[in-house]
Amino acid sequence: MPLEDLISSAAQDAGGWLGALSVALVATSSEGTVVRWNHGAQELLGYAPPEVIGRHIADLLHPGADRSLGRSLWETAATGRGVMGTVTAWHRSGHPLELEIWACPVPDRRHGASAVLVFAADAHAARRIRGSSAVWDGLFARSPVGIAVLDTQLRFLQVNPALEAMNGLAESAHVGRRLAEVLPEVNADEMEQAMRQVLDTGEPVLDRRRSGRTPADPEHDRVWSCSYVRVEDPGGRPIGVIASLLDITAQQRDQSDAEAGRRRLALLSEASSRIGASLDLERTAQELADLAVPHLANAVTVDVLDSLASGNEPGAGLAAGVALRRLGKAPLSGSTVTQILAPLGRTLTFPSAAPYTQALSARQPYLIAHLDEQAVASAARHTPKPAQLLQTGVHSFMMIPLIARGMVLGVATFYRTRTPLPFGSDDVTLATELATRAAISIDNARLYHHEHETAVVLQRSMLPQHVTPPPGIEIAHRYLAASDVNEVGGDWYDVLPLTGGRAALLIGDVMGHGIAAAAVMGRLSATVRALARLDMPPTALLHQLEATLADLAEPMLATFLYVVCDPVTGDCTITRAGHPPPVVVEPDGTVYLVNTPPGVPLGVGGITFTTTNLALPAGSLLVLYTDGLIEARNRDIDERLNELTGLLTEPQQPLDHLCDSLIAHLVPASADDDIALLAARIGTRTPPPQA
Repeated sequence: MPLEDLISSAAQDAGGWLGALSVALVATSSEGTVVRWNHGAQELLGYAPPEVIGRHIADLLHPGADRSLGRSLWETAATGRGVMGTVTAWHRSGHPLELEIWACPVPDRRHGASAVLVFAADAHAARRIRGSSAVWDGLFARSPVGIAVLDTQLRFLQVNPALEAMNGLAESAHVGRRLAEVLPEVNADEMEQAMRQVLDTGEPVLDRRRSGRTPADPEHDRVWSCSYVRVEDPGGRPIGVIASLLDITAQQRDQSDAEAGRRRLALLSEASSRIGASLDLERTAQELADLAVPHLANAVTVDVLDSLASGNEPGAGLAAGVALRRLGKAPLSGSTVTQILAPLGRTLTFPSAAPYTQALSARQPYLIAHLDEQAVASAARHTPKPAQLLQTGVHSFMMIPLIARGMVLGVATFYRTRTPLPFGSDDVTLATELATRAAISIDNARLYHHEHETAVVLQRSMLPQHVTPPPGIEIAHRYLAASDVNEVGGDWYDVLPLTGGRAALLIGDVMGHGIAAAAVMGRLSATVRALARLDMPPTALLHQLEATLADLAEPMLATFLYVVCDPVTGDCTITRAGHPPPVVVEPDGTVYLVNTPPGVPLGVGGITFTTTNLALPAGSLLVLYTDGLIEARNRDIDERLNELTGLLTEPQQPLDHLCDSLIAHLVPASADDDIALLAARIGTRTPPPQA
């Protein structure tokens, strides 16, 4: 065998760690004379080949070192046995260098004797390499982290036992193949792109997520945290990639569960502030639909019992089927799912066997986690919509009944298309929470509207139905109930005939809302009518009204304005109990607020009421009103009073037109409070009947 081949063979026998060192290769004759000196030897000891060839190898040992050790090592090798040891050599620059050597005999057919082949390396570097190799071998074999070595073509060269277990494949199934070939059900393209980036730049890539399924667990998706580091040769050229993988499926699941929990809490918090704030049936249903998309579902409908949507009671029993009116739908546009579903306002009738009816009858959520043709077979008998929904990509579906105070009010239906995961138990729980909040708000709206309508009926029934002014006084009046956002109050007005051709013009406002305020208003109105017939002085009448309020179980307050007019003389007596002042419009267009003591509301007690006398020119207007006409959010009361007087500069206009104009200019489309308005023209005597 040629000497070069022997040297290569010997290098392989010397151990793989030599490839990682700068190794000197020296060959000697059987007598110890140096016959070959390679480039590595020159780099290690500094001598050029002509300086050492022909010299005895022992001459290279350090003068102060134990030369007998070196000679004995060489003699042992020359006898036919390989040896290893450590010697101190003399570097050409004049400093000692500790070497680790490995010497072995090499038969020389030409000379019939054995030459000696010597490998030498820096002892410190050799020990470091061996230590690193031992650490690597231990780490690779025993680490619970999956480790793989890949070449520059991203083919597996080696995988450790941990990675074999993760992937469910032996090392032999990896070696020579790329990731996409070994594990087709993971995001291999993305991972290989990251590894190419490492090969190109030398910058490590840390915590890149790999997800998918492997033969180790083919039924479940798993997630791994992957890091990639480039491997380089001594010259800094890339020779491969080391990949380390850690299975973080459990941590990812915990993190996802925690994040989902935070999202659910945030959604419920938002639901508490958004759903039902308006006490409006349609708006509440739409708020539920809008809130659930896209946080919980990709499409949502909200259907309420048709009887409830029509303003009636929900009714009992669903055995014969159910009629539902669609009041909520999201998204309203841009969704193929909602395009298929019935539009807002449509009344839908379902037979007793339909899933909608069954869900309402059972009062339990109805979940189809994986929607397919078999799952919709029963519903498909009643409508083609289920098959159409399947074609649009709906893969998961649930219906949640709207239940409040033991009554079924409707149902919310949730659809998933783009979201890959099906509805699960957590989603059902969240949807039930949202539906419960919406149902309570819907029922509150039902009860509120019922009370509101009752209060309106009571209020209107207690207002004077036919106001007949005495001769010489022209009257117009208006009452405007509060909007649906607010409850009806206790505003009222009246015109009462008195002795001597006089008349009492009165207006009041019970402080409060709802049926209670309307009922108190009725008591005060009846009391005033009874006392006025006795021609009681105004201040005494107001004290009697205070006594009426004092008889109530719950304290109530009311403002009140009482004006006694004589249409012949124009004399007026005005008594005021905390009420806004009346406005006078004289025939020449002069407008002013009557300057009279304001007093305090009825019910405060302990107050002496005073009267103000006023003489009005014939044809003057007297305008009485409640605070709902002049109060407005973010507006000063004096500004509003100026607006009122500014609208009263034409005293000759018809009183009906005047009342309508005041309300049109001063009252918003949705009044925040009740409004009562009474306008009177004083001193316009009706002509006597013709004989």
